[in-house]
Amino acid sequence: MATSRSAEKRIRVNETKRARNAAHKSALRSTIKKYEAALANDPTNAPAHLQKAIKALDRAAAKGIIHKNAASRKKSRLTKNLAKQA
Repeated sequence: MATSRSAEKRIRVNETKRARNAAHKSALRSTIKKYEAALANDPTNAPAHLQKAIKALDRAAAKGIIHKNAASRKKSRLTKNLAKQA
């Protein structure tokens, strides 16, 4: 339990940021899953989904939701999967 007003505020701010980050991560995972589904079902439409996934990864890395190296690694793997299908 927080003992000062500033500690109580930090708790409120951290809870807000945690909820926002969770929502962004969930949307990011959904975007990646849509790309993987498109890759499996309709490979001709997969590059468009890949671009959306890469954009979402870059945005998440810029906002600090995921680490920039993690975003780079995921982009590399997604791109490699597309090249493997072709």
